[in-house]
Amino acid sequence: MEAVESTATAGFFVSAFKRVAMSALRDALRDLSEDVFFDLLESEEAYLLVLDIPGVSSETLELSVEGGRIFIDAHREKDPDSDFRYLEENRPLFLEIDLPLPANAVGTEPEATVDRGVLELTLPKSPSSGETTIDVVDEDAA
Repeated sequence: MEAVESTATAGFFVSAFKRVAMSALRDALRDLSEDVFFDLLESEEAYLLVLDIPGVSSETLELSVEGGRIFIDAHREKDPDSDFRYLEENRPLFLEIDLPLPANAVGTEPEATVDRGVLELTLPKSPSSGETTIDVVDEDAA
């Protein structure tokens, strides 16, 4: 007897995996200090992480992607007017952020800009091969 083959799409599983992969990044972003405001956006080609880090410039910011993680080290410069002194100081000078990279993001060729304390980090997605099909063989028909 001849084996009967049918095709099932893996779209449901891809969507479910995508939600799980992104949840680690979303959870890590939610755990950031209340001093850090962020937006996470997605297009077909990339993710865009926008972080508000007042007082940070390109000279005081270090970014790296390694081992499936994004590392952000920022140094804020605070130089109060000489006529004033601190009564209370609540804005930290250093900010270290360690975030998981989304599973389908490419760790190579990220792009970053910072303008007036707003960091925009673009993380390209790995190319998708489209829909995945799986051949199913009916063993009873064999």
